[in-house]
Amino acid sequence: MTEPIRILHFADLHIGMENYGRMDPESGLNRRVVDFLERLDTVVEYAIDHEADVVLFAGDAFRTRSPNPTHQREFAQRVRRLSQAEIPTVLLVGNHDVPVMEQRASSIEIFATLDVPYVAVAARPDLLRLETRHGPLQLATIPYPVRQRLLTREQFRQMRQETLDRAVSEAVVSLIEGFAARLDPQIPAVLAGHFSVDSAHWGSERTIMIGRDVAIPVSALTDAVWDYVALGHIHQHQDLNAGHRPPVVYAGSLERVDFGEEKQPKGFCWVEVQRGTTTWRYVEVQARPFITIRVDVRHETHPLRAVERAIADQALTGSVARLIVQMTPEQEPRLRDADLSPLLADAFFAQINRDVERTARDRLDGLEPDAMTPLHLLERYLQSKGKPDEEIAPYLAEAQAIFTEDAEA
Repeated sequence: MTEPIRILHFADLHIGMENYGRMDPESGLNRRVVDFLERLDTVVEYAIDHEADVVLFAGDAFRTRSPNPTHQREFAQRVRRLSQAEIPTVLLVGNHDVPVMEQRASSIEIFATLDVPYVAVAARPDLLRLETRHGPLQLATIPYPVRQRLLTREQFRQMRQETLDRAVSEAVVSLIEGFAARLDPQIPAVLAGHFSVDSAHWGSERTIMIGRDVAIPVSALTDAVWDYVALGHIHQHQDLNAGHRPPVVYAGSLERVDFGEEKQPKGFCWVEVQRGTTTWRYVEVQARPFITIRVDVRHETHPLRAVERAIADQALTGSVARLIVQMTPEQEPRLRDADLSPLLADAFFAQINRDVERTARDRLDGLEPDAMTPLHLLERYLQSKGKPDEEIAPYLAEAQAIFTEDAEA
């Protein structure tokens, strides 16, 4: 019996995320960018140390479609290590990698242009045959679905958005079925894609998403002709076909983006593929911890002491910490940042949120909610959260468009 083909599957790097960070004097980079690069170092070292036959990156290398040259350099240095180790590496184009105009190159296309040895960029749907140290592998690639590439201009010009989304989804399903029909049944086959699946659990990726999202039905991915389905785009690691063949796996992101991913493990997948059988495991990386501390001091005689006790129970060293203190208006002046900040000194980054108890009458200036329009209620709510008028205006405009659309439906 032949040995399995060993694949390292990872996704969603988002190099360039700088939230909760500060400048690193050694590298000249934002320290949070360094976090993401260090996670990528872990992936590269693991692939080399464990003699991976293929490294499969399922999309979203950078935070933006136009990353700065320094971030591109740092990513390229790590891909070069895989190339020098003669490990075939496939880079799938994700929604954060797709250029605004179709004529422009993606942020990772330079590897194909320079013909970097052992590195392939999957910018278009394709069925590849990779020669590995343990035999050939069939790899079908579905980069982020771009409607201009899947449908003709005449097809989508007159379509309503809902119909257009359905047409794009159906086009992707048709591509997958076409690749499945062309597979050699004797050779291991992997499907790699960067898109949403209708049964997946979402996380913080919605807050940083670029482009309109279209969901693919999970039933399109569970054909047993595939030995493994490697997905990117959704940050939460999950197997959408657990216990069945093939595994349909989101590797998830390598580093936490924000507090929405606080409790999610981060890592990559180590996959061993043979025709008709696959084993895989999740390898967790040491992502920077995010910690939320919630304290309700409204009924405390000594509110600062209550906060001190809550923080004392937490291992804050090296974490991104968020302190949320629920308090009364009378307590607010007694809980100064000058007193609270030192309690979070062990954290890598800390923020303090004050949840001050307000009555509905305070927020609405004495007006009864039943007498106010939804738009007026939204405006008052945003004002109560301290948002300036220039930030409130876009919310109101978007809400008005939704209310108008609902009224016309």
